Amino acid sequence: MSAERAPFSSTNTALHTSSLSSQTSSLPLWDRISLWASENKAVVYTIAGVAVVISSAGVVYYLSDSRKAGSNNTTLEKKRASKKERRKAKKEKEREQEPSAAQSTVEPPLTEQGMLHFIASERKEYATKLKAAGNIAYGDKSYNDAIELYGKAILCKPDPIFYSNRAACYNALGNWEKVVEDTSAAIALDSEYVKALNRRANAYEHLEKYSEALLDYTASCIIDQFRNESSAQSVERLLKKVAEARGKLILEGKERKLPSPSFVTNYLQSFRPRPPPDGLEETADLDEGSGKGQLRAGLLAAAKKTGEGYEDASAAFDKALELRDLGEHEALAYNMRGTFRYLRGENADALNDLTRSVELQPALSQSFIKRASMHLELGNREAAANDFEQAMKQKNDDPDIYYHRAQLHFILGEFAEAAKDYQRSIDLDKDFIFSHIQLGVTQYKMGSVASSMATFRRCIKNFDKVPDVYNYYGELLLDQQKYQEAVEKFDTAVEMEKQTKPIGMNVLPLINKALALFQWKQDFHEAEKLCQKALIIDPECDIAVATMAQLLLQQGKVTDALKYFERAAELSRTEGEIVNALSYAEATRTQLEVQEKYPQLASRLQGMTPNMGAAMR
Repeated sequence: MSAERAPFSSTNTALHTSSLSSQTSSLPLWDRISLWASENKAVVYTIAGVAVVISSAGVVYYLSDSRKAGSNNTTLEKKRASKKERRKAKKEKEREQEPSAAQSTVEPPLTEQGMLHFIASERKEYATKLKAAGNIAYGDKSYNDAIELYGKAILCKPDPIFYSNRAACYNALGNWEKVVEDTSAAIALDSEYVKALNRRANAYEHLEKYSEALLDYTASCIIDQFRNESSAQSVERLLKKVAEARGKLILEGKERKLPSPSFVTNYLQSFRPRPPPDGLEETADLDEGSGKGQLRAGLLAAAKKTGEGYEDASAAFDKALELRDLGEHEALAYNMRGTFRYLRGENADALNDLTRSVELQPALSQSFIKRASMHLELGNREAAANDFEQAMKQKNDDPDIYYHRAQLHFILGEFAEAAKDYQRSIDLDKDFIFSHIQLGVTQYKMGSVASSMATFRRCIKNFDKVPDVYNYYGELLLDQQKYQEAVEKFDTAVEMEKQTKPIGMNVLPLINKALALFQWKQDFHEAEKLCQKALIIDPECDIAVATMAQLLLQQGKVTDALKYFERAAELSRTEGEIVNALSYAEATRTQLEVQEKYPQLASRLQGMTPNMGAAMR
């Protein structure tokens, strides 16, 4: 796999902008799968990351009218026809499905009642003539006349092509309910009629019945062996529409709470640790019932790096500002409350708090940096850049400014600029490990693999007791398919996490090891065990949940996988993350519906081949 798929930091602002400020967040599973899916969309969209293998011997579906009027070929002549001539004849028959102005057959003088008295062979003959006349009317844009002619043809001989052609007329008139009615009749007669499925899907989309449209387009893609780019794009578009509609509902009713402890820890660690300001030291004589006392309590609780500690810290920061009397620490209080509001997804309130913080104390550059992160997450790149400029005006030698500005450049794909800022951050403070890690990642993304590996080797030499170094070095090795070495690095990271943070350990090394074992040995059992262990330690870890969903999907446990995809959506913080998670949930749900509604297609889906290793790098 090329370095362009390096799994280290987010490349999509809407999907996982926490990487702007979180140095230890691996490329989110959604980003990994989305990148792979965009490059392999012909095999991925119906089953959320699982490749569908359809051999060259698969069904080739020809839509043909086998009773073409005026054909004089004898049986002997047909037998003697060359393969080329037969292929040409089939193409000509396919073209007959659609209304065409090229035919000149005149409508036979029949009434609807009179048709009922003809024998089968006569009905067939007249149906063909009526269809031809309908095609002429369609070509002349006389849609109502064409509708009448196709209707008479249907009375003579119910045929899926006649229904589909009449649906084309209703389509031209924008009568979507009638399009659905006629295409449904066509599909009832021929369940693998691709053009009817696509036409009905289009009508459903106009009627804003997105789930129904998604199902039809998906079935069409499977029948058509994923060769129709337009249908593939329609699936992608509808997955997003369905997910966006559901995502808005989820977001409206979503309980605002902190994300997983791993997420919070990664975010807070992206700022260099500083001692508490004068007057807020642990030894300071403060009334716990005062604003300053609560502010200090919040700082101490956050330092525990546990889920309970973060909840206590969040409550303490809220209480501190309620009690007031914070003196010179009021800007810090707004900074910390804004930070935890941001982590809970309360972006508007968080922005207000950080704005108040910079108004009270412009020299507190961290408030500008955090506000810049939020602006970028909300898609306001200009405001983010302006906040970094304001921070530099206050303190241009603050290494945190350069580190986080580098993250902005990284997310926007400006790797050369990111590398410069990471290096500047290192020059100002060489002891902050995450500047070194992110520099190595950036070098890797730029294609400088040798430089990247050298950077990580220096990290291991200089920061040999930091588990994150081994975890991210392991990801580099995994991306290069050096499985044995990668697993060894992940094991080292896990052991260090246990020793240094036995309660609130970072579970990412466990998840990475699970992926390595799957990619290396296809060891589903051990990979699942590692993910389950990660979820016991951190039940709110969205990456562990999403990884479990993929592992289950690979084993054909589609119903169980769907539950995990839904859970991943629940755990997502932002609307973009929710929509991404739901897109995979809806793709999985559609697979189940295809299998139920089109049993003959379900057998083709059983030809899936595990290919998650590529999807999850």
